[in-house]
Amino acid sequence: MREEEVRPLTLGGTRFSYRLLRQPGPRTEPVIVLGGGFQGSRGWPHMEDRIAPVADFVTADLPGVGESDPLPPGAGTEFAGAAVDRILDDLAAPRVNLFGYSYGAELAFGCAQRNPHRIARLMLGGVVSHTSAAQRESLQLAAGHLERGDTEGFAAVAARMQLCLDEDRHIPRRALVHRYVKRSMLHVAVHVPDVLAYLQRSLISSPSFDGGLAGVPALVFTGEHDSITSPDRQRAFAATIRGSRFAAIRDADHWVVLERAADVADLAARFFTGRSWDDAPYLTPAPR
Repeated sequence: MREEEVRPLTLGGTRFSYRLLRQPGPRTEPVIVLGGGFQGSRGWPHMEDRIAPVADFVTADLPGVGESDPLPPGAGTEFAGAAVDRILDDLAAPRVNLFGYSYGAELAFGCAQRNPHRIARLMLGGVVSHTSAAQRESLQLAAGHLERGDTEGFAAVAARMQLCLDEDRHIPRRALVHRYVKRSMLHVAVHVPDVLAYLQRSLISSPSFDGGLAGVPALVFTGEHDSITSPDRQRAFAATIRGSRFAAIRDADHWVVLERAADVADLAARFFTGRSWDDAPYLTPAPR
């Protein structure tokens, strides 16, 4: 049985927490996992199974997630980023491995830019580096459903905009994943008071992935059918990180962490322990 500790923190009076699984004989620096919007500390079982045997494993309920306090009025990514920095300070590890997926990729990238000397390795997935006009229209539609109290309509739009529904692209268990994501979005609509404010912030601001990064070994990965930000855009973003590498996981879209959860966890374990992933059977061939 692994030693588990939930550590409460505050930032400007806002309460949040992180979950720490201790590894008495770690083979690499602690691994911090930051997920998508409203993805909390208990949502990473496959990562835990692969990472906890080799490193201290950290997940978080950032402000606005789980039992944590909502984000303060007007607060957004900068506040959430400051909460991530508080976790780094509280861990007191000289360096950490940092994994960020979707919204968590923005937080992880910003943290690495602020603290490059504290990041041993950086892994970013599903990087939403661009918001298209169609996506903004979907965000507006989803927000409108919430404003009218139509949680079912919100969940349907939110699920549809996150998944590749093109039947010509092979994604195993597509219907099952769609039902799961829709149900998750319905839960968010009913139980997360900050969701409308989150959508409104997304409409007036764009994710920040500017400024580049150097001195941190980095891996950017995506599902090969990601329809939120194309693999080509994510590959171009990876090129702004000096010395980074890029990987695409076959038969998956933006929800690659659900559709190919064991493969994402394996890729992370390889990267964070310095092992090669070139022979991983779940990756698409690199373009020549």
